[in-house]
Amino acid sequence: MTLASPAIARGGTPTVEERFAATRGDVRKLMAEDPDFGPTMVRLAWHSSGTYDRMSRTGGSGGGTIRFREELAHGGNAGLEAAIRKLEPIHERRDGISWADLIAFVGVVAIEEMGGPKLKFSYGRVDEMDPGAVTPDGRLPDADKGDGPGPKTRQGLRDVFYRMGFNDREIVALSGAHALGRCHANASGYEGPWSGTPLLFNNSYFVLLKGLKWEPDDTKAKFQYTDPSGQLMMLPSDIALIEDEKFKPYVLEYAKSQTKFFEDFAAAFEKLETLGTSGLTPLNA
Repeated sequence: MTLASPAIARGGTPTVEERFAATRGDVRKLMAEDPDFGPTMVRLAWHSSGTYDRMSRTGGSGGGTIRFREELAHGGNAGLEAAIRKLEPIHERRDGISWADLIAFVGVVAIEEMGGPKLKFSYGRVDEMDPGAVTPDGRLPDADKGDGPGPKTRQGLRDVFYRMGFNDREIVALSGAHALGRCHANASGYEGPWSGTPLLFNNSYFVLLKGLKWEPDDTKAKFQYTDPSGQLMMLPSDIALIEDEKFKPYVLEYAKSQTKFFEDFAAAFEKLETLGTSGLTPLNA
């Protein structure tokens, strides 16, 4: 049971900190009712932020445009409309929290609640009201550029993340979120979980990527990789990380040290969620 803040309980105007504390309680409740909600919220927050282009200074989490049907229709966002619908009652209830802040914040809460690192969060994003601000489709990374984990797919990863201002270490660190959730054939064409603990945020993605023998699997709607048990999967872009000579050292480092992974992931995710924003205020809660 989530207790109301003192201000809310006495009928007063809640502080910003109290609004976000209440929102954290809302997210916890949704995760308790539907455990798969956690990984979905991380995906929503990432896709909201991952459209940023530092050259044109467009995209990113600042306007909360992923709530518009025009952006939800992008190929990489299949299945996220239901997540927005689940957040609508929270947005209506927590007056003063913008859609853009809410989407970024639920990703932070979900990661922390699933065992991940404590993340810094800053608020003050202003909602974009014009769907015309939605960026073109194609700004999110592709799992396969047509050559499996080969040079085209590796370069595709770098093109997307370099466009946002990330380096190779940060690319690998952010990829560690694949420890969460699973792919659904009806959404992406890929099928299965990356790890045996899809509701826990840990370094299992790297441990498994390094330690298991991943076999090509062309029995699914899209080409992917499967572990010896047939229960786990990796995307071609995942295998690219362990085969690329510059990505691989970071995979090995994070497989060895969850502490280092958490440290680097936290820094990269905090950077991701603030790309293209300005004038944000750190949340002291």
